[in-house]
Amino acid sequence: MGETIRFLTPKAPVLSRRDVIIADLRELVPAECLVHDERALVPFETDGFIAYRRRPLCVALPGTTAEVAALLKYCHRYQIPVVPRGAGTSLSGGAIPEEDAVVICLSRMNRILEVDAANRTATVQAGVTNLSISDRVGPEGFFYAPDPSSQLACTIGGNIGMNSGGAHCLKYGVTTNNLLGVKMVLADGEVIELGGKALDSGGYDLLGLVCGSEGQLGIVTEATVRILARPEGARPVLFGFETPEDAGACVSAIIASGIIPVAIEFMDREAIAICEAFAHAGYPLDVGALLIVEVEGSEAEMEAMLQSIIAIARGFGVKTVKESQSAMEAAAIWKGRKSAFGATGRIADYICMDGTVPLGQLSHVLKRTGEIVSGHGLRVANVFHAGDGNMHPLILYDINDPEEAKKAEAAGNDILKLCVEAGGCLTGEHGVGIEKRDLMRFQFAEADLQQQMAVRAAFDPGWLLNRSKVFPLEGRPE
Repeated sequence: MGETIRFLTPKAPVLSRRDVIIADLRELVPAECLVHDERALVPFETDGFIAYRRRPLCVALPGTTAEVAALLKYCHRYQIPVVPRGAGTSLSGGAIPEEDAVVICLSRMNRILEVDAANRTATVQAGVTNLSISDRVGPEGFFYAPDPSSQLACTIGGNIGMNSGGAHCLKYGVTTNNLLGVKMVLADGEVIELGGKALDSGGYDLLGLVCGSEGQLGIVTEATVRILARPEGARPVLFGFETPEDAGACVSAIIASGIIPVAIEFMDREAIAICEAFAHAGYPLDVGALLIVEVEGSEAEMEAMLQSIIAIARGFGVKTVKESQSAMEAAAIWKGRKSAFGATGRIADYICMDGTVPLGQLSHVLKRTGEIVSGHGLRVANVFHAGDGNMHPLILYDINDPEEAKKAEAAGNDILKLCVEAGGCLTGEHGVGIEKRDLMRFQFAEADLQQQMAVRAAFDPGWLLNRSKVFPLEGRPE
């Protein structure tokens, strides 16, 4: 970092590399949109995965696609690593920087550019929050389906990077199922557009490749997403079971019956107590596991589905069945679930896992998860999207105790390996990031990884974009 260089400034004095980069970046974005003071950089050192932190070289906050392109062109020319960032809610370390990297944060690009009700699309900048799309199109009778628990804060750019889902992805799919087009800036500053308002486009499915690529193929600055007509009605129901295994088996049976609720969410005893203490949602505290099952449609449709689901639940010894009787009760039920991560953070530090498993393996994986965590001398709170097998065990530990931190990380690794062994995969919606990077070889053969890295290198030959993420550090192309 101490070498003397000259970048864009024609008559630059002899300065450190960092000083010169900052001086040159001031020519590309307004001075107030460049963060480089040591104290001001602290909030950018980490994201939702707080176990690791690094202070970046500086942070640029562009306001337009043209400014993003100029920043990337400059960084490409001088081989400066870049870390894209949205709201910093990543739970896998996807936005944690490197010391020699420029963070490009898109939080200023937060405008909804167009709502096309006739074509049922919305075009937004990447810094728009997930929930703000539904808030904007709601008065016109529409909503945006993907709904991560962090939807109040997380941005569409980050959702695209991690292919985020949410409670309602069982029926409506995750981000890739609701994304129609993007404007993206490549590593060398070239601006491209993929897809559009049509439901499908010709050629290779490059849009599908970009969604879930964790900011390694380019920086998305705008997105066109599907908006859906709001259903006639929706009703969540609470089901309490004696054991987590009973609840897991009930989930498998519901899906096997051919019924597709809009959501099936799971909580174990620990998670129920944590969420109820925070949200006062009326969750039963005398059960070992809870399912929130939501159906939607007309009154007749909802009633028919619920009666079928209740009959299935009785076959697994359901102890509690509580139907929401009002919009207020429904909101309270979802407040408890949506607040789970924050509520847990009130009582302990935690690592949130993100493995997926086949539904038929839920009961087995739940039982083994408890055994794994207790074997490390820790506690776990399970809360997750049961309908699609996307598990989110929260491993509770003391971040200030190095030994407990090691145990928590080891327990998390064991759980993710368990998911793969059960026929699932390492991540459902949080991404690989730093957290699961070294487990990639547990899921993929070396030939698989080399092919994935070859695709990545086709977009970014210099490996400048989010380079420390996703792939194991050993074995990368030189």
